[in-house]
Amino acid sequence: MQMSPALACLVLGLALVFGEGSAVHHPPSYVAHLASDFGVRVFQQVAQASKDRNVVFSPYGVASVLAMLQLTTGGETQQQIQAAMGFKIDGMISNLLGKGAVDQLTRLVLVNALYFNGQWKTPFPDSSTHRRLFHKSDGSTVSVPMMAQTNKFNYTEFTTPDGHYYDILELPYHGDTLSMFIAAPYEKEVPLSALTNILSAQLISHWKGNMTRLPRLLVLPKFSLETEVDLRKPLENLGMTDMFRQFRADFTSLSDQEPLHVAQALQKVKIEVNESGTVASSSTAVIVSARMAPEEIIMDRPFLFVVRHNPTGTVLFMGQVMEP
Repeated sequence: MQMSPALACLVLGLALVFGEGSAVHHPPSYVAHLASDFGVRVFQQVAQASKDRNVVFSPYGVASVLAMLQLTTGGETQQQIQAAMGFKIDGMISNLLGKGAVDQLTRLVLVNALYFNGQWKTPFPDSSTHRRLFHKSDGSTVSVPMMAQTNKFNYTEFTTPDGHYYDILELPYHGDTLSMFIAAPYEKEVPLSALTNILSAQLISHWKGNMTRLPRLLVLPKFSLETEVDLRKPLENLGMTDMFRQFRADFTSLSDQEPLHVAQALQKVKIEVNESGTVASSSTAVIVSARMAPEEIIMDRPFLFVVRHNPTGTVLFMGQVMEP
């Protein structure tokens, strides 16, 4: 087979299928934490470049593909990837990606595909969905369908280092291993970037570990997002530059006959959230106990969502909804 002079396309996703009854490989929590933390940092880069736009992203997708890529590199190229990810793959690869994840086809294209179909543990009643006003970041409003249900939810409230309160609520999927966390600044005037700028895998774990089950009325917009992101700039901003340069990239473990390099780093993700569930193709904040949590949680302003595999802490998806 003819070798391409470049790693023609790096499509970032997740080489697993999650859904009802799926078998999910559980990496050790330490590895999952490091991979998720790297993926969250890439998301922050993407979000900073998309302040007023909807974004959906797979942190574990980018981490899993970069982990595979790390195995094929050498020299400064490998050191840059290891420094950005915070760990060496080596013996971890079988735990993180599974045996046989990298083969001879990797020398041409690294492709992962993700499909996620999660049903809410408690669906939203269709009859409770009504149009309400959503307040956009520019101060304007738009009428959108919003779901509603009254239930006992895992809930907590944190503050940012700047003193801004924000609410976090957990929506479990059927089976309880996966959850969507919804977070938003309490005040509509506070930009969502106040939250995205401080995100980390550790902070998300703090959310989960400090929640209390409380009765709440949740009002949440239905939303469908699709994002295609060119990840070259975000990855370069994190120090991974050599792999994109034809005469600096070191992929000699794949081929010493021609100078391979990564030509593109792309991720395309689509997610839909409705009444039945979800379909999808360090300053540490502190808990505030002095202020009573609101009885109603109405997400009628820009918010962040995180889909997390709770046994390992792996962040599968995350995104920002600026306009449903």
